[in-house]
Amino acid sequence: MLKEFKQFIMRGNVVDLAIGVIIGAAFSGIVTSLITDVITPLILSPAMETAGVNDLADWGIGKGNTIKIGKFFAAVISFLLTAFILFLIIKGINRFTKKEKDEKDAEAKTPPAPSNEEKLLTEIRDLLKKD
Repeated sequence: MLKEFKQFIMRGNVVDLAIGVIIGAAFSGIVTSLITDVITPLILSPAMETAGVNDLADWGIGKGNTIKIGKFFAAVISFLLTAFILFLIIKGINRFTKKEKDEKDAEAKTPPAPSNEEKLLTEIRDLLKKD
């Protein structure tokens, strides 16, 4: 049962799906930070100046009107680190599965020993060639 579970987990579809979910969650942080910390303040700052509001808290939307570019870079760095760690994990999994595949291929390449029937037929063939 443990061997079957290991084969299930190591199948490409399961691993690919897990990576997709993790990368998607990490990328979600980048998009959220870009919208919240960079784009929204850029859009709202001119509107706040037009409305004569100095602080978003006064406008009833939130606090501060500064662009939080540092927070956005932190989200990007977090995403890149997550992606790199996943790359290393998958590289290790691929190395492990490649060794198993190479071992199976080596076993498949060695032809089986001829059966008694094949030996007998070979002898008959050789005798017929002599005549």
